[in-house]
Amino acid sequence: MWHAMWLRRIDNKIVAARQREAEQEHGRQRRPSVPDWIVELGIGAGDPLPPRSTSVTATPHKRRRLSDRNEARRLLTSGLPVCPHCRPDQRLGILE
Repeated sequence: MWHAMWLRRIDNKIVAARQREAEQEHGRQRRPSVPDWIVELGIGAGDPLPPRSTSVTATPHKRRRLSDRNEARRLLTSGLPVCPHCRPDQRLGILE
């Protein structure tokens, strides 16, 4: 009787561990991709400043927002100044 009780407990722990692993794997597969760029916002009305690579600025805060490649290209071609450190215009293939 005692062995059967422990066997049930062990089986239940194994089932719970497998379920946890499956949920974690599901979460990893459904995680959205990290945006390529971060747009810095100016003080005041939220005017965008130059987009920067996530390798330069990895975490957004209240004066930065995440941006995808298309939005970064659109902002740079609309006349936004270029970040002199990461040169997003060169990395995005935008000519002067």
